[in-house]
Amino acid sequence: MKLLVALPFLAFSFLAEAQPSSDSLLIDGHYRTFHFSKPPSASGNGSLVFVLHGSGGSGKQIAGSAGKLEEKSQAENVLLVYPDGYKKYWNECRKTADSQANIDNIDEITFFDSMIYYFKKNYRINERHVFAVGTSGGGHMAYKLAILSPAKFRAVTAIIANLPDEENMDCADAKSPISIMIINGSDDPVNPYNGGLVRAAGFNAGTVRSTEKTFQYWANLAGYKGEPVKAILPDTDPSDGRIIERYTYKEKNKPEVVLLKVVGGKHDYPRDIDVYLEAWEFFKRQIDL
Repeated sequence: MKLLVALPFLAFSFLAEAQPSSDSLLIDGHYRTFHFSKPPSASGNGSLVFVLHGSGGSGKQIAGSAGKLEEKSQAENVLLVYPDGYKKYWNECRKTADSQANIDNIDEITFFDSMIYYFKKNYRINERHVFAVGTSGGGHMAYKLAILSPAKFRAVTAIIANLPDEENMDCADAKSPISIMIINGSDDPVNPYNGGLVRAAGFNAGTVRSTEKTFQYWANLAGYKGEPVKAILPDTDPSDGRIIERYTYKEKNKPEVVLLKVVGGKHDYPRDIDVYLEAWEFFKRQIDL
């Protein structure tokens, strides 16, 4: 039995108008913290979106990146949560990762299950509308949630992250299809688009599959055949020298699987779109299914 203890709320401020708070849960002897802004007018039945920071980051840091989605959270009845990794890292599916989270085999699934229960109990979120969007190491954590907790998550988005290759995969193969969107840069020097060694300073993460193989992994799991539908997104910032190609698998009674290929993109966010608004629009399509 996992021991869960909620600590008193601690106020902090990343968006003053959103009345932000922090809290903790005790999971296997470790206090795991998370931060959130409850929409002031939320009346229950809202969606829950976890925003996951990258390796070496924190929930408070990544909160600043989702400001545009925070601004829409009240109108959209969505509660955004920014969890902290264990000592700034996640125990995701990369076998050779040398973070303390991986070495100590931190129980992330119980942490997320417990947060879902926390927000269902305290804020009456709709537990059928739970999502996760993660960047870099947070994208790897989103993959882990998709693989191990597909019944708890309606959809996930992974940004600048590829699945570990077979030799570096520390999670069992996914058994259930799930709606997923991937946003990766073609010229990413850290998370190589074509697969290979992840080049992260001060952190050994091993090797990953290519973005195309990662995309096909989820498409195959959902039962898709043939080629995805291709579209070019509007180039809203011509000065950045990038364009975004969208590849979509979408059929009735099947999870939607999407790849946004940022041609010329690095290990960062494209300027032609707000990745969090894009993720939320993707998540909303899964609610409407």
